[in-house]
Amino acid sequence: MSGGPGRSHGANGRGRTGKVCGAAEAVALIADHQAVASTGVIGWLTPDALLAALGERFATTGAPRELTFYFPCATGDAVGIGGMDHVARKGLMRRIVSGSFINPRHPVTGARPALTELIQNDLVEAYNWPMGAAMHWLREVARGGPGYLTRVGLGTYADPRHGGGRFTGLAQEDLVELVELRGEEYLFYPSWPLHAGLVRASSADPDGNLSFEDQPLFSSALAIALAVKACGGTVIAQVSRVVPAGTLPAREMRVPGALVDRVVVVPDAPMTTGVRHDPGYLGHVPDVVARVPRLPSGPDKVIARRVAREVRPGETSIFGFGASSDAVLAMAEDGLLDEGRLADHLFTTEHGSFGGIVMSGWQFSANYSPRALLDGPSQFDFIDGGGCPFAALAFAQIDADGNVNVSRFGAANPGAGGFVDIAHNARRLVFAGTLTTDGLRVDCGGGGLRILAEGRVRKLVPRAGHVTYRLGEGVRRGQWARIVTERAVLDVTSGGLELVELADGVDLRRDVLDQIGFPVRVSPSLVPMDPALFLP
Repeated sequence: MSGGPGRSHGANGRGRTGKVCGAAEAVALIADHQAVASTGVIGWLTPDALLAALGERFATTGAPRELTFYFPCATGDAVGIGGMDHVARKGLMRRIVSGSFINPRHPVTGARPALTELIQNDLVEAYNWPMGAAMHWLREVARGGPGYLTRVGLGTYADPRHGGGRFTGLAQEDLVELVELRGEEYLFYPSWPLHAGLVRASSADPDGNLSFEDQPLFSSALAIALAVKACGGTVIAQVSRVVPAGTLPAREMRVPGALVDRVVVVPDAPMTTGVRHDPGYLGHVPDVVARVPRLPSGPDKVIARRVAREVRPGETSIFGFGASSDAVLAMAEDGLLDEGRLADHLFTTEHGSFGGIVMSGWQFSANYSPRALLDGPSQFDFIDGGGCPFAALAFAQIDADGNVNVSRFGAANPGAGGFVDIAHNARRLVFAGTLTTDGLRVDCGGGGLRILAEGRVRKLVPRAGHVTYRLGEGVRRGQWARIVTERAVLDVTSGGLELVELADGVDLRRDVLDQIGFPVRVSPSLVPMDPALFLP
């Protein structure tokens, strides 16, 4: 990793009256060849004004050049909040290391995100790390440690034997190593310096102490500030307001001013795309079930309803981005959370929001009407420690050996996000998604399903194009796993897949077995999928 300033603490500090400045002045402190870390969870907690100012500085002056960007999670959505797309410019971005990438096309223009174009055209050194490693690595940098050591991800795309997280040909440096300790294999993520950190908070006082009263997530804000300052770097905070000293209690100041060098005030920044401000994302609100959106009819709703049947009261349940995150909204719509039954469940995501209702789409990550909140590294402590016994996750491919791919497929390169840690540490797993994709059209009605047009791309394939998780190995460790689609449900066993449920109106051979790229068993006790799943 390219060098930069050493541990000369406080080199960029100012007195208590001099930390507030404009975005352009703040990002002018970032020099060529430095490594820049940023918070952001899709649109949530993204310091969008700072990233935009950095991109504008490069467009105007040609500087800074050849930066490394470190994003523990996809930062921005390239729709309403540009995030990492602001800095996805050849010459400005030399390398990106991220827990996930922005990938979907713009819903209006159809354009791919600029970062996706850089990656697909091999114009940047791109690395994807599992989000748990990306969060925990920051702690090692902050404490001056040699690097992060973990068994999570062995045998996957993050393993140096299978690419070491590289997503482009330009990515030649080994950022992940395979090591042996006491006779066991581990993945080792060596530390390297971070020279600048961009974070977002709600308020700052004159000393730069940061509070998060208007933000539904903490994510990596404190972890980034600690890591950057340990390297003698500069931390820049985007906030909505500056408040007088002593206005807010010390317990609400989550990032001390000793870790903050510059404060940029952006008073009108939205929470995320589509949400200007909604107190429902900050804490308990009454009648929460009536406030959340309803899912449109179609195959995704069928899948969400079927996944919901696997959720148990009293069991901490974690939901990943994509089809699986719709399950809680389906439970709300179908009355499964009425009459106080929401309190019987504890729903969470990899981003640290506990309780309330998991949202989907661009609102995923921050639960609605949450009851508690952990920061990013602590949430992955909870996940890696087995705190989420049930997990519902989406899938892009599952192959004959039980390898699951969500990180890279076709023209898409979303990265793994929290998938690797979640899947590795859950005891019960449900994988949710349509059986085929790209052109699939179905008719859901009359208590069953009819295929109007089959998808051009199969998702159960002989060999996955990328290995995000080795489900076969998980089953051998004792994990229970099930695949839920719009037309069939399959159990994952040590002997392969077994078809256990079939939708009425679906032809077993034509619509299911012929759409799977390898043999599966049909259970002798095959039963119909519940007709209620297909009702409006």
